[in-house]
Amino acid sequence: MSFNDVFKSSFMESVTEFSVVDILIGMVFALVIGLFIFMVYQKTFNGVMYSSGFALSLVGLSLVTTLVIMAVTSNVVLSLGMVGALSIVRFRAAIKEPLEIVYLFWAIAAGIVIGAGMIPLAVIGSAIIGILLILFANRKVHENPYILILNCQHEKSEEEALAMAGKALKKFMVKSKTVNAAGIELTAEVRLQDAATSFVNRLQDIDGVSNVTLVSYNGEYMS
Repeated sequence: MSFNDVFKSSFMESVTEFSVVDILIGMVFALVIGLFIFMVYQKTFNGVMYSSGFALSLVGLSLVTTLVIMAVTSNVVLSLGMVGALSIVRFRAAIKEPLEIVYLFWAIAAGIVIGAGMIPLAVIGSAIIGILLILFANRKVHENPYILILNCQHEKSEEEALAMAGKALKKFMVKSKTVNAAGIELTAEVRLQDAATSFVNRLQDIDGVSNVTLVSYNGEYMS
């Protein structure tokens, strides 16, 4: 084998099989679908703090995945090397909302499908997923829960506060109760009537109630 024969290997020949037009079409569709995922994420976001970095990473994921799949499907040797390279990568990004996992898999799946050449499947599937998320993500199926923290100095003030809260609130469920030398602390999950919070002021006016706190509750307890 001569020196020139090294550059005539099947690997080098497979590189020339790439079509620039196909690459551009695939990357353009990956960009469009990635931006569509980005806009759907913005529209359906209901968390506490919006992360622009995570939203932009959805666009990048679709583009990078498309590029990787195009390379892998063109050469078997390259695909084995790509699997070995990606196996050493570790991701430690924290997922704040369960719905963020859906967007991550959506961006990756769109990139895989586009890279495999099934662009109509990626377009139609992404359109269906986006419409469903927009319809159901912002749909209010129940009242927003709140956490009520009540500090009382003695048992009589506790009974008066509980009686008033039971009348003013749609739902009142005690989650924890702490008794110490400083007094009594109650933590309860509540549902408001017509989003009215004026009952907090009336609870504070009760003799023996030292502090009343109302906090929006997102479904996860902090320990």
